[in-house]
Amino acid sequence: MNDPIEPTSWLGDSGDDCDVVLSSRVRLARNLAGVPFVGQASDPDRNEVVGIVRRSPVFADHPDGLSWLEMETLSDQERTMLVERHLISHQFADARFPRGVGLSADKRLSVMVNEEDHIRMQSLAPGLALRDAFQRVAEIRDELESTVDFAFSPRWGFLTACPTNVGCGIRFSVMLHLPGLKMTEELGRVRQAAKDLHLAVRGCHGEGSESSGDLFQISNQITLGDSEEELLDKFRDDVVPLLLKYERASRKLILNEKRTMLEDKVHRALATLRSARILGLNEGTRLLSMLRLGNSLKIIEKPGLKTIHRLLLQVQPGHLSSMMGIGLDESEEDARVVRASLVRQALEDVLQ
Repeated sequence: MNDPIEPTSWLGDSGDDCDVVLSSRVRLARNLAGVPFVGQASDPDRNEVVGIVRRSPVFADHPDGLSWLEMETLSDQERTMLVERHLISHQFADARFPRGVGLSADKRLSVMVNEEDHIRMQSLAPGLALRDAFQRVAEIRDELESTVDFAFSPRWGFLTACPTNVGCGIRFSVMLHLPGLKMTEELGRVRQAAKDLHLAVRGCHGEGSESSGDLFQISNQITLGDSEEELLDKFRDDVVPLLLKYERASRKLILNEKRTMLEDKVHRALATLRSARILGLNEGTRLLSMLRLGNSLKIIEKPGLKTIHRLLLQVQPGHLSSMMGIGLDESEEDARVVRASLVRQALEDVLQ
């Protein structure tokens, strides 16, 4: 685990279209031929999968230098931090059977073993960088295929635990900041349009999570019938630009018609964060979301996106616990006091 004070490298202040796109992610699912899927496997089966993957070139001599973490040896705090960094899923963190994850040194690449599928490879990148993320995942896939037989059907393609992943087994997703659509009450129409385009719209931590701070994860739902390249091109060149167009148009509308109201919301958010003595998680992410919008629209210069992104991560329970020396089971009242202190100090440092 790297220092919780600094965000992972995919959550910075740069990247294409970073005014709306926080990050891009590419995830690839594979299962080993001849081994029961994770949900039906015994612990000896799962241990066999772990052994096969760990002996592959991905861990032996991969240029990214993947390090291996046994999930059963990690504390609740460490597992929670990995979830908050989007390196593993909630389901993977909470499971109670043999499993592990390989992480690259820059924490942009992770390989989960025994999640819903035997192998879940994923790559993260700042801003809109789906092609770059795809290339890193493809390298891992190719190295695994050189030594491992994957479950494959000539008719259906690669076989997965969830039918929606059958085919090429790939999911492309972007983390979008959509406060403009939220404020203009257009999110409902966007959700319907996404459904018509066979897209999944989820909260910032994926399936089963709620939206927090106007952050949404948008991904393709269909993986059957198209190649990886075809799905990538459709998602990157057709779907994402349309969503960015809608959000930017909403922001422009608010600036033109309700600029004073928007400026007031941004400056009130900044004033509250600079002075609050008690700060809940939902309130904190909502106010930081407003600062992010204000910075992107040049209403405020400081704090910058790097500071805002770092705080969005640090106010989460796992990171707050690690940084401030409190337990995950600390009372919510105590956590709110500590969270407020953390944000006040961070803003004081950058606004002096």
